[in-house]
Amino acid sequence: MTAIRPRQHVPGTGEAVVELTTERGNDVAALSAKVISDRAEGEAYVASVCFKHGPPRLLGVELEYTVHYATDPRRPLDPDDLATALGPHTPRTLRSDSPAQPLPDGSPLTLEPGGQVEISAVPQPSLGRLQQAVSADLAYLKDLLARAGFTLGHTGIDAFRPPVRVLDTKRYAAMERRFAPLGTGGVTMMCSTAGLQICVDSGERDTLEARWAAVHALGPPLLATFANSRHHAGRDTGTASARWLAVLATEPCRTFATPPSPDPPGSWASRVMDTPLMVVRRGGRWDAPPGVTFADWVERRGAVDLPGPPTFADLDYHLTTMFPGVRPRGYLEVRYLDAQPAHRWLHPVALLTALLHRQSTVDTVRELCEPVAGRWEQAARCGLTDPEIAAVARKVVDLGCAELSHTGLPGGLLDEISEGVRRLVHGHAAGRPHEDGQNWREQE
Repeated sequence: MTAIRPRQHVPGTGEAVVELTTERGNDVAALSAKVISDRAEGEAYVASVCFKHGPPRLLGVELEYTVHYATDPRRPLDPDDLATALGPHTPRTLRSDSPAQPLPDGSPLTLEPGGQVEISAVPQPSLGRLQQAVSADLAYLKDLLARAGFTLGHTGIDAFRPPVRVLDTKRYAAMERRFAPLGTGGVTMMCSTAGLQICVDSGERDTLEARWAAVHALGPPLLATFANSRHHAGRDTGTASARWLAVLATEPCRTFATPPSPDPPGSWASRVMDTPLMVVRRGGRWDAPPGVTFADWVERRGAVDLPGPPTFADLDYHLTTMFPGVRPRGYLEVRYLDAQPAHRWLHPVALLTALLHRQSTVDTVRELCEPVAGRWEQAARCGLTDPEIAAVARKVVDLGCAELSHTGLPGGLLDEISEGVRRLVHGHAAGRPHEDGQNWREQE
């Protein structure tokens, strides 16, 4: 009998993952150690683990925040201070001997390479349950940090400090070395950015194509609507989402949006196999030889010094090195949104949930978003100052707000969310754009 184990943090990865386990207890270990025989076997495995079919039942969210000293947000983060503040909740990537206790309402706490905290909520069967659990854990975390003199950032990128890596893991060291020749995007993405990731079930087989297409189509207008990372390291970048531009500046093969396809599992599996290795978990340094794809490793092409042959555990780990706007992980992880101020984290989650609730709405979403399809970089650079993206964003927000009643949230909260997201798009049209982290004290 197979069961889904709750998301767990794999030390050294910075990733929350879903693993399969069985009552017999040894099946996963046996599969993980099994060598992949050929490309077809690898593709079949990726398609099966990344797309689980069935009626949408669960919702999840992952909230990332930069962490700052309350008295001086520009002060570099001392990892010892952060570990002291987090106490028994300190992730093992920071303190290997930590008990790494989840937060009181069950959310595991992880850290990104620059010390950003991340709440990875346990999936819930309703948005109301998710709101209660995450709000409780977020309030607890804020209080925990405040007692040690820390406060959470309000934006999708560190508005005050340059990127500095504080986690010393083989994965992050290898990533930093790999990204360095490409510019500053890699280290900025790793150490300065904070996102809001929404996790929704993939859906039934006959609706997967439309649902997959819809969450991608929503990318540019929702990215622009919730863009919240203009100021970075004390300067105005002149862009709406410096965070997403940093993501795009890592390695394009890992970050580009997967094109629409009548077979999302097949196209994703092919992409994964053709993506170059980023790290190889062997030996002292995990640096991968440049240009060697996972398929090359399976087929023993290219670099002869690669250890081998690869196992399914290696393929599972390779999946964690993909950073597109939408990443399938047995569910769909929507990754393109900037972090929002703590009191507004629910707004984009409720809006996206409403937009995906009914198949008729999913179809309408695809039609509305067609004029700005694929304009990810433009949305990140210009946000709602791009007239076409802004026009689509207003239609999308109005549609989502009309559907909010299907989320099951209480009326007062629905009114607050509807007013908040409408203000973002319609207020911008009226010349009242929302601010990011420069109004630090006003958002406390």
